[in-house]
Amino acid sequence: MSGWLVTGAAGQLGSDVVDVLHAYGEEVAAYDRKGLDITDRVMVRATMRMVEPSIVVNCAAYTAVDDAESDEDRALEINAHGPAIIAEECARSGARLLHVSTDYVFAGDASTPYDERTRPAPQTAYGRTKAAGEQAVLTAGAETFVVRTAWLYGQVGANFVKTMARLAQQRETVDVVDDQIGSPTWTLHLARALVALGVADLPGGIYHCTNAGEATWYVFARAIFAELGLDPARVQPTTTDKFPRPAPRPLYSVLSTEKWNRAGLPEMSHWRDALHEAFETLGEELTDPSA
Repeated sequence: MSGWLVTGAAGQLGSDVVDVLHAYGEEVAAYDRKGLDITDRVMVRATMRMVEPSIVVNCAAYTAVDDAESDEDRALEINAHGPAIIAEECARSGARLLHVSTDYVFAGDASTPYDERTRPAPQTAYGRTKAAGEQAVLTAGAETFVVRTAWLYGQVGANFVKTMARLAQQRETVDVVDDQIGSPTWTLHLARALVALGVADLPGGIYHCTNAGEATWYVFARAIFAELGLDPARVQPTTTDKFPRPAPRPLYSVLSTEKWNRAGLPEMSHWRDALHEAFETLGEELTDPSA
């Protein structure tokens, strides 16, 4: 056994994990959803036996939060049944599994950061399917690390940063909710963190990993405008009830990273510093909706 296997490798996080592994000179087998359907047991088994990875990073997920409300069966297949298949194959082969999860497994009604011991209480179909996935991989018998994260943005695919950049071109002012609190997290920083965890001499279990600090979407949006060289005052605060969605959004989803830091894993930058670094590093690539 040697090397890494990454699922969901064409996605926002998976693509950065693959890039980090390549930059570190690691051997990596990268699969997008067409190359590896994680819900297909035969395909997963054949791929695992062909690659024989030492470490598997599962970045594949059904992340359409609103669509999941009317498509929960499909979300459950991808977010729980698929990861269970991967975990069972890791248990068979002895590979270490890193499985990415989300703040949506919590109710979102706290006032202090959620730690790893907090009992999940998902309020959405997406959250329920991700919580089921956590339970499935943790009980499959493999050496498993569940890494919860939140508020991701990066170079690939759609995200809040790209949405704000697009709206800044289309509108004089933008209304953004100021009553939802979380920790904006750059996928490149998270990818580096996942790779560090993959080779760390630590016990399996649940870990939280986000960029440090917290903000509302409104504060985050103002910071994005500032990085774009635009007037942050063009961002106007509003409330969640002005934007009804099929899936309720958590009002508070900050994850405690104390366990991560105590474990001696790489300390994550403050979200504001990470955002500045992301703009410095990626430039237009970070704000191009077609990227």
